[in-house]
Amino acid sequence: MKRIAIITTVVAAAITISIALLLIIGCGPAKPKLYVYNWTYYIPNGVIKDFQKRYGVKVVYDMYASNEEMYAKLKAGGGKYDIVVPSGDHVAIMIAEGMLQEIDRSRVTGFANLDTSVLPWIKFDPGLKYSVPYAMGSAGVSISKKELGHVTTRSWKIFEDPALKGRFTLLDDMREVLGAALKSLGYSVNSTDTTELEEAKKVVLEWKKGVVKFDAEAFGKGFAAGEFWAVHGYAENVFSELDQDSQSDAEFFIPEEGGPMYMDNMVILKDAENVDLAYQFINYIHEPAVYAKIMDYFMLPSINVPARDYMKVKPHYQIEDLAKSEFKEDLGEHLELYNKIWQEIRVGK
Repeated sequence: MKRIAIITTVVAAAITISIALLLIIGCGPAKPKLYVYNWTYYIPNGVIKDFQKRYGVKVVYDMYASNEEMYAKLKAGGGKYDIVVPSGDHVAIMIAEGMLQEIDRSRVTGFANLDTSVLPWIKFDPGLKYSVPYAMGSAGVSISKKELGHVTTRSWKIFEDPALKGRFTLLDDMREVLGAALKSLGYSVNSTDTTELEEAKKVVLEWKKGVVKFDAEAFGKGFAAGEFWAVHGYAENVFSELDQDSQSDAEFFIPEEGGPMYMDNMVILKDAENVDLAYQFINYIHEPAVYAKIMDYFMLPSINVPARDYMKVKPHYQIEDLAKSEFKEDLGEHLELYNKIWQEIRVGK
């Protein structure tokens, strides 16, 4: 019994020592973590990996499909994020709700790289006190040149063309569709005038007569499969689904009347726990060579001026093509009016 006890003690001691060695050699101290909440597939994986390697950190990266989804989750207390990437109208909402930290501009080197011609368009965060622009762009129209040839009239009126009946989709997005209709009539995408909105509703109802469906998720795949000859949506969603040969058969344009455009922005949440890492990440994103990789990936125009010298891929459109477009603004109390009109469009009165 004594011998068995001694052996048991020795074995137990050996196991304890082995576990301790494993903890020291194999694990080491945990890497610092940065918690990022961003749009689905809105940054190349290689960019995240390079950031982790350079700074010896771990990025916990969660994704959302809409501003509304992101906002609802944060308001419900879901997730402890440091950086979020809302569009301009939701930046304004989050500022009003006290959800964001003010940006310490002395810690953001990337501000110097931003295109100063774009900054005056920003009304959602005057002076950029709470946000750092990430990417700017717009939905537009992608067409199949194989089926439609070269379109000479680059207008929202394309959705009234009888040749497209049963062959096109519109975004399942209230602000985008109503904004397009408002612009087609010469009105602001942020109009709250009831007469103008009723006119826009009639335009969309005309489009609805020929639309296959309202789709904000799979329109790119459907276009690539040849199901649709034209789709309302983002070029990056469409062209990412096309192989090299098929891309030459597709054409994308921003309608000549302009339309709703977006500025997605990096913000630091009020209760962020990893603020230093958040600033490192923001500065990393706006390093010209890094930012060029992101814009090349999505084929978007660069709002980072020095990054343009590093880009290797031609964007689907240029900043100049957005001259008649407008950023969507927070509708405030008028949101209910938009919701009512959208409900009437989608399911009828």
